[in-house]
Amino acid sequence: MLINNNFDIQDELQHELIPGERLLWSGRPKTGIIFHSSDIFLIPFSLMWGGFALYWESSVIASDAPLIACFLGMPFVFAGLYVIVGRFFYDKQLRAKTIYGITSNRIIIKSGVIKKTVNVLNIKTLPNLTISEKADGSGNIKLAVNNNPFSGFTVYGWPGIKEVPELRLIPDVRSVFNLILKQQNNNIT
Repeated sequence: MLINNNFDIQDELQHELIPGERLLWSGRPKTGIIFHSSDIFLIPFSLMWGGFALYWESSVIASDAPLIACFLGMPFVFAGLYVIVGRFFYDKQLRAKTIYGITSNRIIIKSGVIKKTVNVLNIKTLPNLTISEKADGSGNIKLAVNNNPFSGFTVYGWPGIKEVPELRLIPDVRSVFNLILKQQNNNIT
């Protein structure tokens, strides 16, 4: 049963399949710029950070301070710009380059902006599944337990932060969740 007929994704995932394995579902996260609940705090913080960094840098430049002082403030300005707008574009690009596949035995997550990473999870040994579903039927499926103490404050688009394996922002999330559960039940020996 193939839920999603996206042939480009299926072609790209064929390279990840082992002989005899069949793709049951393939998909990708919702694309475009998306705001998350963590942005309620991050947007005001980023504006304060970026505003202060720009003010400080412009004050240093206007005061004819040594050139080294100008360079010392630049990382803070760049960090502020990334937190204000850059992270949204990074997250958008990362989701555009992310694809998902489900077989009878495995879940495949292929992603990466600069270098491709393939995360393969054995359906039989998934420790925990958590579904979050929106009113439109889209949502997320977390594929592991999140031991991060800040797990309620997920920051997407933040390079270097190790995230729990997840099928993010997929349409018809309940059908995909049920497919995974069905494959887990089929694999019980």
